[in-house]
Amino acid sequence: MSSSPNGLTPYPIVQAPMAGGASCPPLAAAVCEAGGLGFLAGGYKTADGMYQEIKRLRALTRRPFGVNLFMPQTGYVDPAEIETYRGQLAGEANWYEVSLAEEDIIGTSDDGYEAKLAILVEDPVPVVSFTFGCPPAAVCARLREAGTYTVVTVTSVEEARAAQAAGADAVCVQGVEAGGHQGTHRDDPEIDGTAGVGLLVLVARVREAVGLPIIAAGGLMRGAQVAAVLAAGAEAAQLGTAFLACPESGAHPLHKKALTNPLFPHTELTRAFSGRPARGLVNRFMREHGPYAPAAYPQVHHLTSGLRKAAAAAGDPQGMALWAGQGHRLARALPAGELMEVLAAELAEAQSALKVLQMRRAS
Repeated sequence: MSSSPNGLTPYPIVQAPMAGGASCPPLAAAVCEAGGLGFLAGGYKTADGMYQEIKRLRALTRRPFGVNLFMPQTGYVDPAEIETYRGQLAGEANWYEVSLAEEDIIGTSDDGYEAKLAILVEDPVPVVSFTFGCPPAAVCARLREAGTYTVVTVTSVEEARAAQAAGADAVCVQGVEAGGHQGTHRDDPEIDGTAGVGLLVLVARVREAVGLPIIAAGGLMRGAQVAAVLAAGAEAAQLGTAFLACPESGAHPLHKKALTNPLFPHTELTRAFSGRPARGLVNRFMREHGPYAPAAYPQVHHLTSGLRKAAAAAGDPQGMALWAGQGHRLARALPAGELMEVLAAELAEAQSALKVLQMRRAS
């Protein structure tokens, strides 16, 4: 196995694992076949559902790919806060004519982690990444013995040091610009809105703090931006929103259209849909319910699941979780393979221009 993520593929471009359906086998396969590292998202699936997607992807490509797992959430969740938020959402339930989740959502916090991990040890894939925490050293060792390259998502220097201590092969450094959930190892509502660090600054900090290869993620939409993070010290760049608009993406068509729709000009971090900070296009649901959402992940995610599905079925993007990074207005609705070609060409052009500039300064 390569000592760096860049050694797995011709191009230093990783397609982010976007849970909820966007990162599907056709998208990952297209990215892999075009020279990038495609990813499947194990989150929100059963262990068998994850395995079936792996088999589908293997039928579509023989190139290296990755699978992402959510770490189990162990923090205390106050049932009273969940019930209060349920009351806050009663009007939404009436509007969309659906019932809010009534089952025991308090205990649904491990996302089938152990069963998924067992499958990935028994039938290894080239890369496994982790989000919402750091696996223990024994897990990284088991995966390494199976020939798997391990990556831990980090949002701070402290988290990067924990990943290095656990024996991870690389870190995915996630800047605050990134779409979807912030991959923090500990969800602390006391620091909401104050803890996020921009990608370039965070890459520099992590590079000086640990010796692991870095995959940079957050707001990257163009090949020139990929060149920038590589110049800053990253081995590869991870792009999510850039691939969200591709026809192979499993994202809802309304979600894809919203990325460049003038009705959704900016993004914010919110707990409204899931109970954990996640960046999405600002819509009515986020504005009305974000201020009242408790720090209760994944319980709020399960609570709002029916509402989000009903909004999508009704063709109403104002009630959907429209996850997107800060660069969403730069989205290009190109086939994934073609987008990879464009990104690679932009990257080469930017790197060539940088070399010319360096030669001029040296002369």
